[in-house]
Amino acid sequence: MRILVTGGAGFIGSEYVRRRLESDPTARITVLDKLTYSGVEANLAPVSEHSGYTLVRGDICEPDVVDQVMTGQDAVVHFAAESHVDRSIYGAGPFVRSNVMGTQVLLDAARRHGVGRFVHVSTDEVYGSISEGSWTEGWPLAPNSPYSASKAGSDLLALAYHRTHGLDVVVTRCTNNYGPYQFPEKAIPLFITNLIDGNTVPLYGDGRNIRDWLHVSDHCQGIELVLKGGRAGEVYHIGGGTELSNHKLTGLLLDAVGAGWDRVEYVADRKGHDLRYSLDDSKIREQLGYAPQVSFTEGLAATVAWYRAHRSWWEPLKERAELR
Repeated sequence: MRILVTGGAGFIGSEYVRRRLESDPTARITVLDKLTYSGVEANLAPVSEHSGYTLVRGDICEPDVVDQVMTGQDAVVHFAAESHVDRSIYGAGPFVRSNVMGTQVLLDAARRHGVGRFVHVSTDEVYGSISEGSWTEGWPLAPNSPYSASKAGSDLLALAYHRTHGLDVVVTRCTNNYGPYQFPEKAIPLFITNLIDGNTVPLYGDGRNIRDWLHVSDHCQGIELVLKGGRAGEVYHIGGGTELSNHKLTGLLLDAVGAGWDRVEYVADRKGHDLRYSLDDSKIREQLGYAPQVSFTEGLAATVAWYRAHRSWWEPLKERAELR
């Protein structure tokens, strides 16, 4: 199978590419990535010599570039997105451009070239916040940040291309990911690397916001199941099954690196900060056989160990992005 993977040099995209190429010697993957601040070519170094791997540096918003790489593809797995909520609060333009316009350019090209399947990777944040219970796939979208609003727009656009044009589109929505190669602006790698360096970590508000945590390898397992067996026009939730408050997560990270609560700096809460996300993922479990394989205890320990062992990867990224 020939697959175009957008954003394949990012955290989740590169995990998908490494996983697919390492498990399938016949796979042919073209990565399209703009290689902006969070797209790191070194993330793909483990598969750079694979005969089926091609990297194209380009922008999903450029029709000519997308048209060239779409030629001959059997499927698209679309990860490329601006994804950091804090950045979207201070400037929404890049999020609308990449997440909505970029998705539109890809969908048009996929339709022209007769691509067999288009997997659009999205987020639980499109639903807003839920105080109790869990969202099902048919829940109304109610995003609260510019980031999540742009992702909701791209979801609806992708599903509209299925209904209008008959394009074989499936949408996945996941909970919070963690694992190796995650850009250190996100909570878990930011906290780990700050604590390793003896610095403080910023905890929003009182830390009561709740997230479900999903190891990136389990997320990619779910995406692969959807690519192969999902029904066109459907949405599938991919969850991790570990709900934690940010306060509880902080405590686990402090314990993991042997630090105390004196290293925690309470900061003003994020604007429009969603209290809780929770996905009902029974659909993908029952229909496609999905089940997370990595326990949070095991996954977090391995993630901390990875960042300890890969300072040469994350230190330059933090310096470049001026992360503290």
